[in-house]
Amino acid sequence: MNKNLEQLDYKGIFKYFSEISDIPRGSGNEQAVSDYLVSYAKEHKLEYTQDAAYNVIMIKEATPGYEEEPAIILQGHMDMVCEKLKDYTHDFLKDGIKLIVDGDWLRADGTTLGGDNGVAVAYILAMLSDESIGHPRLEAIITTDEEMGLNGAKALDLSELKGKYLINLDSEEEDCVLTSCAGGMRCNSTLPIQRVEAYGKRFKISLGGMQGGHSGADIHKNRANAPKLLGRLLFELRERNDFALIRMQGGFKDNVIPREAEVELLIEGEGKDLQEAYIQVVDSITKLMKVYQQEYSASEPGLKYELEDLGEGSFQALHPVSFEKMLFMLVNMPNGIQVMSSYIPGLVESSLSLGIFNTEEDHVSFVAAIRSSLYSYKHFMSNQLNYMISFLGGQFNEYAEYPGWEYKPDSLLREHCKRLYHESTGKEMRVEAIHAGLECGIISEKLPGIDAISIGPDLFNVHTVEEQMNISSAIRVYQLLERIVQEKIKA
Repeated sequence: MNKNLEQLDYKGIFKYFSEISDIPRGSGNEQAVSDYLVSYAKEHKLEYTQDAAYNVIMIKEATPGYEEEPAIILQGHMDMVCEKLKDYTHDFLKDGIKLIVDGDWLRADGTTLGGDNGVAVAYILAMLSDESIGHPRLEAIITTDEEMGLNGAKALDLSELKGKYLINLDSEEEDCVLTSCAGGMRCNSTLPIQRVEAYGKRFKISLGGMQGGHSGADIHKNRANAPKLLGRLLFELRERNDFALIRMQGGFKDNVIPREAEVELLIEGEGKDLQEAYIQVVDSITKLMKVYQQEYSASEPGLKYELEDLGEGSFQALHPVSFEKMLFMLVNMPNGIQVMSSYIPGLVESSLSLGIFNTEEDHVSFVAAIRSSLYSYKHFMSNQLNYMISFLGGQFNEYAEYPGWEYKPDSLLREHCKRLYHESTGKEMRVEAIHAGLECGIISEKLPGIDAISIGPDLFNVHTVEEQMNISSAIRVYQLLERIVQEKIKA
């Protein structure tokens, strides 16, 4: 454990956060951290189950005086989004996260921190190991594969649980209690392409320095989507210069706003004329990028580009017709906010975000995340993409669909949480909905009538290498959680 972090620890929350940070736990690679949780349960003599999806449920019975109180479910997910700096050598399948204490902030060395949602796991383990507080029956649910479509929660068997209240610990603002979230799905569009051999100068354009971020929580911040911006560059460049496309790639996660993209282009010809054509293309790119940097000067101040001459030769480039179809889809597919809520000011109701774009030998793939508070509009956006890609001769596939979480007007747990927050801070806690997906929707479907909220400490830039968690906030939220489970919930 980082010695600076050890000095700041409270009730073991950073001890446990450090232990799970040592275990690779990207989505789809959770067996090791799941087994760690089972070992913890055995060590603390807790009733537990580990299912085929590696979800873990742990139960701690009520302490004396709380036997008649309704059980409380504490819930979070063990997986994390794995993003790293472009040239960083970190291997998410083998290497743990290197934690760095920077004043009152915790961040990682060159990677995502995993505060989303490692802090929930740390809170739960600290709570279950604390013998000093009274509490009703606690039922801890720690799921897998949340970041890839809430798949662990979908596989849960909750038939043996007794919980009446659910506290999800996957929020990112200390002064806010969440009570509703959007539903969503992922979509994969595949467009077949043909290639032709051509001779000329090959060069690479790389876009970077963008902020990226969570495609739900950050979709309203006008952050540039790297492959979409690169598609715009190609669209406007083709009006000025002739070129062919060899390869293009942008984004690595379907639920992340891509922060980097690159493309290899070919200028056909040879000799002096080829060099002059290359100079003209470079001049056009420079002028266009100045326009984009000005447009994004407030939301993407770090936007940058690089050009690299890769030499002359014969290459397999996209056939002109394939290129036009690819570019048509890339430029025209919806991206970003689609509809704002008519009921909650400032809330995004529906959005679509291109997460991964990639050219393969014989096809191009577009992977997008769709989110909406409305089931009907969620499927309209999916059908819209299907219509576009089918019109161009491609194929479309939906996957990882999950439900929204509906607002409960008569929540005793919400009012209990708000009252305790006000008593602790003297401030009013905000009650909000979120455009990102939470597992509360799935769990509420499996446990009809459950009263649910979501809380969490201040986390910034999740799903990016700039992710950081405020240490003092993490402690305060845990102290609030202690009071929530200790003080009996009254009507």
